[in-house]
Amino acid sequence: MDQKQVFKQMVDFNKSAFNNAFNAMVMVQDQNETLANTMLSQATWMPEEGKKAVKEWVDTFKKGREEYKKTVDEAFNKVEEFF
Repeated sequence: MDQKQVFKQMVDFNKSAFNNAFNAMVMVQDQNETLANTMLSQATWMPEEGKKAVKEWVDTFKKGREEYKKTVDEAFNKVEEFF
């Protein structure tokens, strides 16, 4: 078997494993976000500033998650282009 083909299979496997793990993480985080939103809507004791801070934190986390995914995808694409 050609070394390029072996390397390509390794990269494809790693890319697939990353995507599967990332998607599982996204599902868990989305469920946690839903839970947090439900709890915040029922937390009458919490001031609006606190609720706003939690919502901003969740939005920032999502943005960071998407930037991370974009960076990893670009890295995989560069590796694939190289070989």
